Amino acid sequence: MQDHNEMAREAIERAKGNIVHSIAETMDLYGVTPSTGRLYGTMYFENAMTLDEMKEELKMSKPSMSTAVRTLQEINVVHKTWQKGSRKDVFVAEKNFFKSLIHFFCIKWMRELRLNLEAIEMSEKDLQTVIQHTKVDKAIRAEAERHFELIHESKKYYYWLETLVDSFETGDIFRYLPIPDDDKK
Repeated sequence: MQDHNEMAREAIERAKGNIVHSIAETMDLYGVTPSTGRLYGTMYFENAMTLDEMKEELKMSKPSMSTAVRTLQEINVVHKTWQKGSRKDVFVAEKNFFKSLIHFFCIKWMRELRLNLEAIEMSEKDLQTVIQHTKVDKAIRAEAERHFELIHESKKYYYWLETLVDSFETGDIFRYLPIPDDDKK
């Protein structure tokens, strides 16, 4: 018969495994492969890990670990840190999901915003040229006006998105959607 400590250790490993698996399955939202997601999930439960420790824990090659860590650093969920007495690179997983989410999505949203507002500005100029041209057929001018109104109206969304990003970056979002103090849900 198993002793209580062994059963407790198995329960802990099962619980960690469930979380690692769910993190790995959902990291595709961040453009991350399941194996890289498993690495992040594993690191989430550790204080700090070297590439060798990661390799041993996940049974993956060191180059694969290095690539995965670089990917996780790029999306800001893993950070290189200094550890006294170690000459190896040591990495720590970001454990604050709010911080990770805010950083990741703000970068993506700002990219969307910049690209689309630049395209809208260029397109509005082209369409205004057509609209203002006196020798253009009425049907063509009407089409240009419809397109102009359509893309002009879309700017509302991008300005709203900019306000949303600002509310995330300043923390104002938490006035409207506060972080729960406990397990209310």
